[in-house]
Amino acid sequence: MFKWGKDQDESVFIIRDSRSVESALRQVLETADPDERAGLQRALTVVEQTVALPDVQVRRRWVRDILDRAGVDAASDGVNAVKVLRQTVPGLALVAAYQLVKDVAESPA
Repeated sequence: MFKWGKDQDESVFIIRDSRSVESALRQVLETADPDERAGLQRALTVVEQTVALPDVQVRRRWVRDILDRAGVDAASDGVNAVKVLRQTVPGLALVAAYQLVKDVAESPA
């Protein structure tokens, strides 16, 4: 969550449902046919890796994905990156979009 200034309350929340997906995969894996088990086990491994990520990495991944799909680089074209992010996420405040883009631009991929 981000906050700036006394009068401004701009927030970005990360909502993750990875744990519920992990739980569902574990349940399915318990009763899966042998030919399905390898694929489900691989899927469970991917979900477990995602669950282990801190929110800041999930947030950066989300922003990078949006910018990559638009062909925009946060480090070299910050103004356009903010514009793309705000167009993709209507209602995202300018200050919040700027902070998200700045964070991605300053952090290694």
